[in-house]
Amino acid sequence: MPRGLIIVGASHAGVQLAAKCREMGYQEPITLINGEHDLPYQRPPLSKNYLTQDLAPYDILLRPERFFSDSHIQLLSGKKCVRIDRQDRTVELDGGRRLHYDSLVLATGAHARGLPKSFGTVPRGVINLRDLDDARLVRDAVWSPKKVVIVGGGLIGLELASTFSSVGCDVSLVEFHGRLLARSCSPDIAQAIEELHRTAGVDVHLEAGIAEIHARAARLHAVTLTNGRRLDTDMCLFAIGASPNIDLALDAGLACANGVVVDQFMRTSDPAILAVGDCTIFPSVQLGRMIRLECIQNAHGQAATAAATLTGSPAPYIAPPVFWSDQRLCKFQRVGFLDGVDLTVRRDGEAGAFSLWHFVDRRLRAVESLNSVHDQALARQLLAKQAPMTPEQVANPRFQLRAALGN
Repeated sequence: MPRGLIIVGASHAGVQLAAKCREMGYQEPITLINGEHDLPYQRPPLSKNYLTQDLAPYDILLRPERFFSDSHIQLLSGKKCVRIDRQDRTVELDGGRRLHYDSLVLATGAHARGLPKSFGTVPRGVINLRDLDDARLVRDAVWSPKKVVIVGGGLIGLELASTFSSVGCDVSLVEFHGRLLARSCSPDIAQAIEELHRTAGVDVHLEAGIAEIHARAARLHAVTLTNGRRLDTDMCLFAIGASPNIDLALDAGLACANGVVVDQFMRTSDPAILAVGDCTIFPSVQLGRMIRLECIQNAHGQAATAAATLTGSPAPYIAPPVFWSDQRLCKFQRVGFLDGVDLTVRRDGEAGAFSLWHFVDRRLRAVESLNSVHDQALARQLLAKQAPMTPEQVANPRFQLRAALGN
């Protein structure tokens, strides 16, 4: 009797994998283990429009509830996988239930880095935005705080700054590095985004961290920065990055590094187990080394690759990464990698929009855009096709970028 496929984690990657398997003709049973009680939901809105708009939980679902029954996918919500027995090909859930599998896929995602233990007992008003429950807390309070401190100048931290400043809060942003978005974009893009936030009234503190949290009656009322400055605040939100959820894989003896190690077909060191999404570290064709990515496009791309592997038509995962973020009234987009870039050409558009085209040895490696959706769409096609594009062509405002795609 077929045991079928078990997917651990109802993340973007996990849900997309289940859907893709059915789409590609997988006929065996599929069980999706969801560690949260809510139906599987989108995470990007948690730092953006979910906090300020009148969105119900069903507005951010990855799939409507009936999708799972219609697709004959057994969704086990509120259940966590606590152990993998590779020899018997079983997983054990909290509560002791054991499920047998023919194939197992880990889509366990990543978790928000926790607050330093040196802070001790954390008062009310200090929040580490990790999941929908945390977002509900922030949403309930978003209109009441007058002063908000956000720790972390990455994409999530800046999205939170945009959200709170847009509803009239006094926002201070604290970033450890000497510039914003140190891991996400080039200095020129980071500077442009920083200026947007400063113009909107966000108080940006670079090369600083939280030295002390002050509370009265177990309620936050101020923080002291490592540069000595004290900030009165009603809420302090931490957005200091994420780490892959690999404990389950480690306990099962699977190869792990900064993530569960997979090949180009999403196979782990055990041929019966695959992994997809934010929890994986995989070989990048573009960079020639192992990398880990946290983005929706990577989750969906790896899910499609794993589905192809499971349905007997494996094809390597080679897509360049795609990132995007809404910053104030500006949309930031990036395709490709910034590693090793030795030449950058700026291409200006209308109303302050622009794109940065990055090259390595005169070969296009990445494109970043602010409000240049058209340039970004073409860049994704160019990189996917590895179409020839020279720095001189990009620098020439009369050159039609689409011409580089050929027929």
